[in-house]
Amino acid sequence: MTTKIGLISDLHASPIPLQQALEIFDSHNVSEIICAGDIAGYFDTLIPTIDLLKKYNCKAIIGNHDQSYLESITGKSESIQEQYLKSLPETLHLEVENKKIYVVHANPPSSQHGGIKLLDQDGELIQQQKEFWENELEGFAHDVLIVGHTHQVYAQQLGNTFVINPGSTQFNHSCMILTLPDLTVQTFALENREIEKSWNFSLLYRGHNRIPSRKL
Repeated sequence: MTTKIGLISDLHASPIPLQQALEIFDSHNVSEIICAGDIAGYFDTLIPTIDLLKKYNCKAIIGNHDQSYLESITGKSESIQEQYLKSLPETLHLEVENKKIYVVHANPPSSQHGGIKLLDQDGELIQQQKEFWENELEGFAHDVLIVGHTHQVYAQQLGNTFVINPGSTQFNHSCMILTLPDLTVQTFALENREIEKSWNFSLLYRGHNRIPSRKL
């Protein structure tokens, strides 16, 4: 028996690429959908983003942008967004097809900052970073580690742990499907865009680009 799990991260309140990712997952008959945090941030369409996560029964964790959003509305009347984000755990622990899965936004045990950065600006694996994280994860008692935060797209065996970052649906234009127990990953491009394997804010200023407005 095999089980397919849809993986998304760093949605940043952008429902359009999220909707496409969810439709891809639906067409591939995934059993679960996991979001590795940062549901909020950058755009003003948080409510429809949350509505989609609820509609598709996504399992999600909280990220640093979600924490920042909650801090920014402290003292105001509780909203749908606040209720949802407050309900999210820092980590998820699952067992699927006899594989132990751990989900955290940046890096274990529960960090929302820093993150597992394996790629250079061109999306190439940095051997020194690979060796560093192999050492850091030595003795980590999970078969699969799912992370987000860094806006990098990779699926890399680090020691005894298969580490996956599906990238940002908004900025990397990517999502993934993990198949268990054989530990294979399919990566899908969103919005008819090429996948940016490694994305950061310096890219915004090439050619004087800016973050575009994203409304439904």
